[in-house]
Amino acid sequence: MKQGIIILILLLTTLAHAQNSNSPYIVVLGTVQDGGYPHMGCDKTCCNKAWGNPDSKKWVVSLALVNPQTNQWWLFEATPDIKEQLHYFQTLTKKKYKYLPDGIFITHAHIGHYTGLMQLGREVMGAKEMPVYVLPKMKSYIETNGPWSQLVSLHNISLRQLDTNSSTNLGNDIEVHTFTVPHRDEYSETAGFMIIARPKSYLFIPDINKWSYWHENDLATMLALVDYAFIDATFYSNDELPGKRMDEVPHPFVVETMALLKDYDKNFKKTVQFIHLNHTNPLLWDTSKQKALLDKGYNMAQQGKKY
Repeated sequence: MKQGIIILILLLTTLAHAQNSNSPYIVVLGTVQDGGYPHMGCDKTCCNKAWGNPDSKKWVVSLALVNPQTNQWWLFEATPDIKEQLHYFQTLTKKKYKYLPDGIFITHAHIGHYTGLMQLGREVMGAKEMPVYVLPKMKSYIETNGPWSQLVSLHNISLRQLDTNSSTNLGNDIEVHTFTVPHRDEYSETAGFMIIARPKSYLFIPDINKWSYWHENDLATMLALVDYAFIDATFYSNDELPGKRMDEVPHPFVVETMALLKDYDKNFKKTVQFIHLNHTNPLLWDTSKQKALLDKGYNMAQQGKKY
């Protein structure tokens, strides 16, 4: 067993806390891939329903980590939908928490995961020293490329460097463990997070290449450590994009993930909360595939749900 996994097990079993109304929790603020749902320029079956029904709209993948004990909260991913998501969070929590989070954790430099940072600049929010937690290459990318570098120079954001296999203590038994996963790292490395918010624990891997490329860790082992795992479900199967485009974005298909975990019981599988769905993924609208997924013991992350 990898040393990092052993450390995580020790951390997870250090303290035992009873669940109560003041326990920290996760709220899902978005569930789909970088382009949102419905998707720009799409007039096919997959998006037609959503264009005609605003209630079907889904925002880009994002989580809120909430600590009722300290009235603090943290945002995971700064998406193109950040304006709607911050307002949504205020609505869900009845404005109990301040509008801007106490910090933002970013996985990587693809547009659905960091471009919402622009809203913190002087043209919109004029934020002051917002802590933004990023891995080293992501930190360098923001510091050396406009318009993001202006957020640094004007002190709208304060970059906090994360390191692989490191732990960030957010107080009150809340920790965020950072690791890297294989992905298309054109501008930055790609982070995954394990969030320890006792008594619950969460895995957050919205983007990854095929599970077989992840040599440092094993999906099933990681799932055994958490209560909920928000993991990459960009595509359902191999026939969603034309030509060779599927080869350019080698995410694990939902059917592949289910095959990988098929020998585990339903109690184990219910940990999985599929997230980051592309607009072509039939799980967004095909009720028969949704039912089949649930019947096998898996779940889809639900926008607005508290975990």
